[in-house]
Amino acid sequence: MDTTRPLTRPMPTTPTRPPQGPVRRRTAYLDNLRIALIMLVVAHHAAQAYGPADWWYVEDQAGSGTLAAFATLNGTFFMSLFFFVSACFVPASVDRRGSWAYLRGRLRRLGIPFLAGTVTIIPVLLYVYYLVYRDQPALSFPQYYADVFLGLGEQPADWAGPIWPDLQFGHLWFIQNLLVYCLLYLLARKTGDAVRRLRPAASVRTPRVPGHRALVLFTLAVAAGTFVLRLWYPLDAWVPVAEFIQTEPARLAQYAAFFAAGVLAHRHGWLTAIPARTGYLWLAGGVAGAVVLFAAGGTGAFWYDTGGATVPAALWAVYETFLCTALCLGLLTLFRERLNGEGPVLSSLAGSAFTVYIVHLPIVVALQFALAPLDPAPLTAWVLVTAAAISLSFPLAAWLRRLPGFRAVL
Repeated sequence: MDTTRPLTRPMPTTPTRPPQGPVRRRTAYLDNLRIALIMLVVAHHAAQAYGPADWWYVEDQAGSGTLAAFATLNGTFFMSLFFFVSACFVPASVDRRGSWAYLRGRLRRLGIPFLAGTVTIIPVLLYVYYLVYRDQPALSFPQYYADVFLGLGEQPADWAGPIWPDLQFGHLWFIQNLLVYCLLYLLARKTGDAVRRLRPAASVRTPRVPGHRALVLFTLAVAAGTFVLRLWYPLDAWVPVAEFIQTEPARLAQYAAFFAAGVLAHRHGWLTAIPARTGYLWLAGGVAGAVVLFAAGGTGAFWYDTGGATVPAALWAVYETFLCTALCLGLLTLFRERLNGEGPVLSSLAGSAFTVYIVHLPIVVALQFALAPLDPAPLTAWVLVTAAAISLSFPLAAWLRRLPGFRAVL
């Protein structure tokens, strides 16, 4: 930190960086919220085979409109909340460790699991899909990996997709995108430090705690950005940025905005300063909006549109972003006020949450394949897969984290 100051005034005793707010540690309610979110991720992927029309690893299963609406609701907020909660821990970690140590740590804790999962979990899942659902010549796994997954072979004339080659990152896109956001934060921080060194120190004004007006303006701004991006990129359209970063541009405005909001919330103490009454009011609005979404049929709702210059697309961008803000703020408030307990079991679950995110998908898909011959009702199958996958994923994650060498990256 540059401590030189003009000699015409007393040497200040406070740093140039904005002072830390009340949030100075990993609070229990954020860990508990992460546990709930990772369980919701498992439930969401368990529903993919039985509700949404999206591509999935298991096909030809009976569908449920309720599960389709459930998946639509999740898509409005849960990954944005993941980005927000992850961002809350970033500034303090950089403050404590320094930029380079933090960068090395992120590359180890995010980069290594991402690469390891990309070369193991994802190609195995897609190889099974290739054998079961694609009308293509049978290949050994090494042949499939080289020719189809990596695309070193020739693309078949009757290739059904969804993309060629099969190379994709599946659910690991979140880890990759989170690493990119962390790197962008470091760049922005370094740029800000450089700017501050080039000008005399100025008084730092801490932004006011966001009220209803600020939250509405934030929601409308993010909704506008979302609508504009969807003029070119509809929902569920994934593109490779720089030929490697797997991104869904239709949700990019939400993810980036909520990551930035998480950084600011930590810096200025908003997590504890926002009144419970404000959070509960937005939570009530989010729950009401979710009820309307289910009543209207999820993706069958009259205002739902995946993109384009249409009135339904504009309405959906606003409605979806409102649900995102309302449910994110409301759940943060609910967990802060009512679900802030600690204990060894919760601590163990929180410590395993990141690993569960990595390993749960093959468990979910295996369970869906196992249930397929029984032809259960969609809701029954979803409950069974969700419960079994959660019950298996957390012990597996805890075991993996105890193995030599795994603890450092998991």
